[in-house]
Amino acid sequence: MELTYLRTFCEVASLGSYTRAGERLGYAQSTVTAQIAKLEEIYGAVLLERSGRGMVPTFAGRNLLPYAREMLALREEAREIISGGYKGQLTIGAIETLAAYYLPHRLHRYRGRYPEIQLRVEPGSEAEIIAAVKGKSADFGLIFDKPYESEELVSLPLRQEPMYIVVHPEHHLAKVDSAAPSALAGEPLILTEEGCTYRQYLLQALKQAGMSPQVDMEFGNLEGIKQAVRHRWGTAFLPGYAIEEERRSGVLRAVPLTNDGEEAFYIQLIYRKDRRLPAALADFIVHMQEQQ
Repeated sequence: MELTYLRTFCEVASLGSYTRAGERLGYAQSTVTAQIAKLEEIYGAVLLERSGRGMVPTFAGRNLLPYAREMLALREEAREIISGGYKGQLTIGAIETLAAYYLPHRLHRYRGRYPEIQLRVEPGSEAEIIAAVKGKSADFGLIFDKPYESEELVSLPLRQEPMYIVVHPEHHLAKVDSAAPSALAGEPLILTEEGCTYRQYLLQALKQAGMSPQVDMEFGNLEGIKQAVRHRWGTAFLPGYAIEEERRSGVLRAVPLTNDGEEAFYIQLIYRKDRRLPAALADFIVHMQEQQ
């Protein structure tokens, strides 16, 4: 029963709410409360407390959390190895753009082959995704960056992806075949939120060119960015996979960015080096590597 209580504890810590944890696990709130109370009795410490953000781990809870995740992950690995298959939950951490534009049809194909696997996609920043994979709260991570290296994680490049300056078809840059960062001098920029790897790359490139970036708008949603460009409110900077439809239709013009000597960006799948992969999870990697 202790592992059941630990799973409930991890869900409350992740979601910040007894109610939401109960909804995800299929329990009544009273059951979640009772399980946390039992766990606190076992460990002899208060593990969760209320704050302005909801329920958060106490000092003791924060110390327990990585061990709880490790025990749950080991139980799942043991179940996979013994059964020779996989029927549990597959959790993928992914940045928002990849969750929206790269994952869906690949997950659809994978789900067709493994209908008993529950797929869960957790959006987040690159740093959050890497931490989740290292902490075993996510089985895989999907990031978009220059080649990532880690002693703990495998980083598998899936596809090199070009970066584009995105403008309205009547913008003066729409007529050029490619553009260097210096072409954005004085341009009002419409960018993703802070923490986005390619936003950081562009701002750094502009500073290296001796320019002061003019960030007029920030959006956490790519559709908002593209709509703003369509209304001629400014210029965006996006990866190719996020604007394929707009490029084909001609609604927006995508101008390749030239920045000689810089490493390319790749869609990358990350997972722990020490993870024992049953056939179903190894097959997930194969599905992610398929280009269509």
